[in-house]
Amino acid sequence: MSFFKAESIGVLRIKDFRHFILARFFLTLAIQMQFSTIYLQIYYEYSKEEIILGLIGLAEAVPYILISFYSGHYADKHRKKDILLKAVLLLFIGALFLFLNAHHGIHLMRQFGLTVLFVIVFIFGSIRSFLGASTNPFISQLVPRHAYTHSATWNSTAWHVACILGPIVAALIYGFHNNYNGAWCHFTEMLLFALALYFFLKIKNKGLPEKHNNEEGVLESVKTGLKFVFQNKMVLSALSLDLFAVLFGGAVVLIPAFTDKVLHMGPQAYGLLRTAPAIGAVAMAIVMVFYPPSKKAGKALLWSVFAFGVFTILFGLSKSYYIAFLMLFFTGAFDNVSVIVRHSILQLQTPNAMRGRVSAINSIFIGSSNEIGAFESGFAAKILGLVPSIIFGGGMTILVVLGIHKINPKLKDLDITKI
Repeated sequence: MSFFKAESIGVLRIKDFRHFILARFFLTLAIQMQFSTIYLQIYYEYSKEEIILGLIGLAEAVPYILISFYSGHYADKHRKKDILLKAVLLLFIGALFLFLNAHHGIHLMRQFGLTVLFVIVFIFGSIRSFLGASTNPFISQLVPRHAYTHSATWNSTAWHVACILGPIVAALIYGFHNNYNGAWCHFTEMLLFALALYFFLKIKNKGLPEKHNNEEGVLESVKTGLKFVFQNKMVLSALSLDLFAVLFGGAVVLIPAFTDKVLHMGPQAYGLLRTAPAIGAVAMAIVMVFYPPSKKAGKALLWSVFAFGVFTILFGLSKSYYIAFLMLFFTGAFDNVSVIVRHSILQLQTPNAMRGRVSAINSIFIGSSNEIGAFESGFAAKILGLVPSIIFGGGMTILVVLGIHKINPKLKDLDITKI
């Protein structure tokens, strides 16, 4: 245990990696605040229809998916640091527009209201496709190969801690004195994006591309990346598990409606409830610092996604705020196991020259499935009702685990220490 502890802490001695983790933390905090605020603005200022919440997710997913094929090719041919800097700068500008749109004293953009939110989210989806294609490949260039699993744990921890704080801060600022004003939330996001930009600038490693892949065209490049993913059964199985778990188990987007219609509480309660999965994920990350899911990675992956589905169902059945919080806590805890195992598999099995493309495909599988899952959840809530849609999503997640296990029974025996 002391060996794993020393290895896990040791990766933080790498200065560039420390700066990256701080940049990732502030970037994620800003993004989590941003989307929490947008969902609150839509629900409390424009429409209490769950389907509108789902459409916001779809507005981000469509450009994310369409551009990700190109962004992976682009990330493999350009410096990762430059891509990240440009993306964060554009997100900062987007936060400025949201601030202007939400500020009650500025009438130039206020008249466009909901339309501005959808347009900005659409643009953010495009930007996130480049972030998704560059972030994990950049980590691989900052740390040695033997530290990949530990770097994935710290990366996941920084992301989830930011996920805890983001919705809380957004809900507290948004609901301050029952004012329901997103302007100062978006102003805070601007400051956080600026901090992320600062720490990315402090990283000395430029994230240079591999020299031997510069002659490959876009279509051939994308084809090569897709071929690698679909021919590697372990990578494909891990991606598919997370894809369908997020797609069907996307109850998070319904938390504003669940807090209001089932628990009969306000936006402040939403902020705390929204952080429950991230709190669970951080708790699990601490456990995995001492007990990393290495030799029994396959079993850990299957059981964690299965448990995610079970606790999603139990969340849907909750009538108490505290029970709902606890169930969401466990969904986050078990989801983080699958996240770390999947990232470890991708980092260890992907050739350096293909990391951008494979990371982009991973982002299509996982990143966009969050938004498509949000649409699915909103649509299912419209058709089935709020609570039945959550139960349906958890049940489908369980069925997916059983299906993947049947298709690829060798997955349960996966040992990432032998990769």
